[in-house]
Amino acid sequence: MHMSSNKRVWLFQEGNAGMRDLLGGKGANLAEMTNIGLPVPPGFTITTEVCNEYYTNGKVLPAGLMDEVRAAIGTVEAAMGRTFGDPEDPLLVSVRSGAKFSMPGMMDTILNLGLTDQTIEGLIARTGNARFAYDAYRRLIMMYSDVVMDVPKEQYEHLFTELKKQLGVTQDTEVGADDLKRLCEEFKAHTRANSGRDFPQDVNLQLEGAIEAVFRSWMNDRACVYRKSEDIADDLGTAVNVQSMVFGNTGDDSGTGVAFTRSPATGEKTLYGEFLMNAQGEDVVAGIRTPMDIKVLSDMNAAVYAEFVEIAKVLEQHYREMQDIEFTIENGRLYILQCRAGKRTGTAAVKIAVDMVHEGLITREEAISGRITPKSLQQTMFPQFTEKPKDQILAKGMNAGPGAASGQIVLSSADAIRLAEEDPNAALILVREETNPDDLAGMLASRAVLTSRGGRTSHAALVARQFGIPTICGCDDISIDHRARTISAHGVTLKEGDWISIDGTEGIVYTGQLPSEAPKVSAEVGELLQWADDIRSLGVWANADTPEQAADALAKGAEGIGLCRTEHMFLGDRVPLVRKLILADTEDARQHALDQLLPLQRKDFVDIFRVMQGRPVTIRLIDPPLHEFLPKESDLLVEVTRLECADPNDARLSELRRMLDAVQSMHEANPMLGLRGCRLSIYMPGIVQMQVAAIIGAACEVQKAGTRVHPEIMIPLVGHVNELKWIKDRLEKTAQDTMKSEGVTVDYMFGTMIEIPRAALTAAEIASETTFFSFGTNDLTQMTYGISRDDAGRFMKLYVDENILPGDPTESIDRDGVGRLMSMCVNDARAANPSLQIGICGEHGGDPSSIEFCHSLGMNYVSCSPKRVPIARLAAAQANLAKADRDK
Repeated sequence: MHMSSNKRVWLFQEGNAGMRDLLGGKGANLAEMTNIGLPVPPGFTITTEVCNEYYTNGKVLPAGLMDEVRAAIGTVEAAMGRTFGDPEDPLLVSVRSGAKFSMPGMMDTILNLGLTDQTIEGLIARTGNARFAYDAYRRLIMMYSDVVMDVPKEQYEHLFTELKKQLGVTQDTEVGADDLKRLCEEFKAHTRANSGRDFPQDVNLQLEGAIEAVFRSWMNDRACVYRKSEDIADDLGTAVNVQSMVFGNTGDDSGTGVAFTRSPATGEKTLYGEFLMNAQGEDVVAGIRTPMDIKVLSDMNAAVYAEFVEIAKVLEQHYREMQDIEFTIENGRLYILQCRAGKRTGTAAVKIAVDMVHEGLITREEAISGRITPKSLQQTMFPQFTEKPKDQILAKGMNAGPGAASGQIVLSSADAIRLAEEDPNAALILVREETNPDDLAGMLASRAVLTSRGGRTSHAALVARQFGIPTICGCDDISIDHRARTISAHGVTLKEGDWISIDGTEGIVYTGQLPSEAPKVSAEVGELLQWADDIRSLGVWANADTPEQAADALAKGAEGIGLCRTEHMFLGDRVPLVRKLILADTEDARQHALDQLLPLQRKDFVDIFRVMQGRPVTIRLIDPPLHEFLPKESDLLVEVTRLECADPNDARLSELRRMLDAVQSMHEANPMLGLRGCRLSIYMPGIVQMQVAAIIGAACEVQKAGTRVHPEIMIPLVGHVNELKWIKDRLEKTAQDTMKSEGVTVDYMFGTMIEIPRAALTAAEIASETTFFSFGTNDLTQMTYGISRDDAGRFMKLYVDENILPGDPTESIDRDGVGRLMSMCVNDARAANPSLQIGICGEHGGDPSSIEFCHSLGMNYVSCSPKRVPIARLAAAQANLAKADRDK
């Protein structure tokens, strides 16, 4: 629930973890950490409501806000024993954003605020370190000019690089105090020349400008791209956190770092992170210097390391969650700057959740509902390389994002986006020195990411873990030549467009394309899904057309087959027989073709029934129009014309002409709404009679061998109850005759797909004539919207981008339109036939949001492709827990 408050500025000690809506995730955490007694530098938070007020006011800070801010600064001054703007001993602050949901790298941050030409003298006097003070000042001028005054940070970095070249040094730390002082003057002149304004020397103006810039950054491009990719609403707003600065770069007894209480890559229960001595926080995250492993800290300062280990334990126990902790050591004293639930790979998410259940920190229900997303479970199913030839190893780096991918080298995000738009199936690997938040769209367009700089907590690593992109960071063997558009390592040079393979689990880069295989599911995944099965009430079945697919579905936990498409059994080497059937010009010729197909179809069903071992199997009778089994008219025309010109006596001509005549006579303006499904069964009943004889015959055969079989025969595309009656009467006779001749009784049933809106609207009539319904939401969505899935691609992206539609209705059920039809259908059908079984077999059956909707309608099962079965099991359990929560 969103707390509304007249109070716009909250000191850390006044808030708590439950105030994320108002104080943002970061502010709420800082408040909570302060209240559990951790060494947090004091500060305050300006609420998310002020951000929304800022935009409502036409991007103007609300009246009186800065008076409240100055009062809060007074409290912080008292706690730190320093004064904001004091030339003798100045208080410096950081200004950071903090939305309700963590948005790493998306929002702008300003450090060292409060430094001016006057106050810097006080900082030098306090620390006795002029080099550190001018380093802090040049960082402030650069960040402030970039974020508040719109002069790009890169220009300042270029000026700094030029200075280092002049001095003949490479490291930032080699530049002395006098040169940094000169650089600060250069920076201020650059700001004046490029913005028309001076860098402010009034600390209160600095603070006001920074607060406003954080609010402005809520709507910057990269923040909007991130929110869209994560489904975060634009109107949540961001809070602003103003916090006392503590410094990790005051000398060799100071440092800064980022650590996770467990490995965010594997979930292993061990401290995972890195730090740099004599550095500020951004140095670790930006990936400019390569940091040291957190465990090395125990050798350098055992007392601080022991204190940190204890704090990590306290935080995990308190939040009952794996934590990502930013810390600074100032002159040997440890400060915790912030903590948040750590981003993690899918593999780590599952292991951490299962381990925490075993440790008694959380319940099974919490593990299922709050710790694992369907997306993170999907990541545990990442491919791995089957061959890893040593002679193809190009370089090694840090394993930042697990999984394996091969692709073509692309050296810029803009090119990755362009190539992916030109060919959505393009296999691309983005290779950069380091990534920044502006690279997000390019990273999402790529199969994998490789950076030559940065560590496991850099931006690239963070994005990799969140979006499941195989990634290697800090691969400093690689050098990139942007002019020549090449990358090279160990004497090997590759061009943009050449193939490489990334093993993000091991951190190894290979040349060329390597074969990969699906991952082996960990014991933790199996255990988690077992808990999900215990919790869910919705059945999870699979769409499978072959014994191999059926076996795969069972291995992934499916409880039945919700859709077996019989037309897929007419492909391959059976196409000539099917064409014989279609081209038959007498009833005898057609029956002869059907007689040849019958034993083949029967064997198909025998094989599937054997695999399914008595579990339900729903078989859809032939659905597509017959011309789909014939060549395209244009191809036939070309071939007939070619042969007529080359050899008019060619024996193949008469067959091809017959086929061309058949295709032309069957031509339909709109095949999706034409002679298919039950209409074809009424027009040419012999095909479905053969299929039912094959299904029931196969069931009898398997049952004789000792396995009970439960075939569910599904009649597609029914729009009127009389269609169902007409077909069912004839097929019941075929079923009875087959059982009689086999001398076996099989437990079979007839049902129908609900995919035409009229069927949903007349569900009561249809339900009284059948035993099960299965929603074919692919077609139901197309017919409800009047769109063709094959053609909607042209405009659907535009509709979603322009917010004309909230999402693509072919991916997730449109609850207001298609969902309303489904709801009416379920209610009317169950009223007429309370024992009616209802499921869904469109691809929506594997979409978590659609699964939740199906659960809310009281359906019996969802059915989806085998690879989505584990996700459906989890989503069904989450739906049950969410409903139980709502019902409390």
